[in-house]
Amino acid sequence: MKEVLTLGEILVEVMAKNIGQTFTKAGEFLGPFPSGAPAIFINQVAKMGVPATMIGCVGKDDFGKVCLTRLEESGVDCRLIETHEDRPTGTAFVTYHQDGNRDFIFNIQHSAASLCRLNGAAITALQNCSVFHIMGSSINTPDMIGLVRRAIALVKEGGGLISFDPNVRKELLHDQTVVGFFNEVLSKTDIFMPSGDELLSLTSTESVESALKALWILGVREVVLKKGQKGCDYYDRNNVISKPSFSVKEVDATGAGDTFGGTFVACRVLGYSPEYSLDLANAAGALAVSAMGPMEGAATESELETFISNWHTQEEVEHV
Repeated sequence: MKEVLTLGEILVEVMAKNIGQTFTKAGEFLGPFPSGAPAIFINQVAKMGVPATMIGCVGKDDFGKVCLTRLEESGVDCRLIETHEDRPTGTAFVTYHQDGNRDFIFNIQHSAASLCRLNGAAITALQNCSVFHIMGSSINTPDMIGLVRRAIALVKEGGGLISFDPNVRKELLHDQTVVGFFNEVLSKTDIFMPSGDELLSLTSTESVESALKALWILGVREVVLKKGQKGCDYYDRNNVISKPSFSVKEVDATGAGDTFGGTFVACRVLGYSPEYSLDLANAAGALAVSAMGPMEGAATESELETFISNWHTQEEVEHV
């Protein structure tokens, strides 16, 4: 089985212990937790038993060790993750508001996380992968745009597929350079996985129907619209499938969409139907939000199946 590949930021996340806690006063924090959207994604792909490799960079420090240890334990091939002597591993500090919103302080641009590069081994891997996953959060500099553009070309030359999760803050949607490149990525995308209003924003349309029509013209094969607690919708040229979420107590939503995406892509590589892939992806998202830390809820296929079975059993009991 060919591997799934991604590239981008690898970092540790440190989270406020209490809701309403701020950065302007001393308080308790939890972590460090291994994180970074593409790292969360590829970690879950590996948990599903699919060959998974990441291109990235960490610092030669304990934070880097935290990230590499977790990825390796999950089964990610880390041969293309470099360790930088002079740059620290990327960091993200997070606080939570009562309404569920979050504030972040990132150190990515001046950390090892910004030093992705395509060496000879990475080029060979891209030419031979089954799927290359692009995370919009990683596309934040001209250098990264050039890197991702070259990676896409290598993947397409080798016959691989492109999956794309915009995963972008609304502020960046006003950056015409970013929006322009996202449009370029969409024209090469096979599996598109937007969240919320990203589907309409990135297609400059006002309805799902119009957005889908534009995407089919571009050549997109599958669209999965992630809707959080409302579940997800799947579209291809012949099918529409809607799946509800699994209601669970939310502890930390960080990384749930990335975990969902990693599960869905892994399932499609394994040859599973869209219906079954969506069920497992929804279960993965539910387990992700049930744990504190972006990768702490990552689960194997067997664990996801057990969760689904137990959830349905509990639902039946509650409705008796």
